Amino acid sequence: MALHPVCRTDDLPVGEKKLVSAGGENVLVYHTPEGLFATQAKCPHIMAPLAKGKMVEPCIVQCPFHRATFDVRTGECIQWANWPRGLVDVLNAFRGEKNLVTYPVTVDAGQISVEV
Repeated sequence: MALHPVCRTDDLPVGEKKLVSAGGENVLVYHTPEGLFATQAKCPHIMAPLAKGKMVEPCIVQCPFHRATFDVRTGECIQWANWPRGLVDVLNAFRGEKNLVTYPVTVDAGQISVEV
C-alpha cells in the first residue's frame, strides 16, 4: 500500500464528498463532521456510482440506485439494497450483502492523502 495525494482540505468542505483517483483506483473521499474518510467509489450491489448518492446522515451514504446505505467511517453496510421491491429481491438473490472497502486517510499541511 502507498500513500497518494488526492486533494486539498480547502477543496472538500465539511458535508461534501469527492471522487478522486489514488494509485489507479477510483476512491470517494468524504469530509464529515467526524473527519475525513475514504471508500471504494462504487456500491458493491451493482457498482452504482456512490458519488451520485446522497448523505442521509453525516457519516452514512446512500446508493443512488437501490438505496443501500453504508457507514463511510467503517464501510459497514447499514441496510442492503431495498428498492424497488420485487426487482431488487431478484438482484439480491445473486448479490449478497457486502461492506464497502475503506482506505486510510491522512492530512499533512492541508494535503489529503489516501493509502491504497
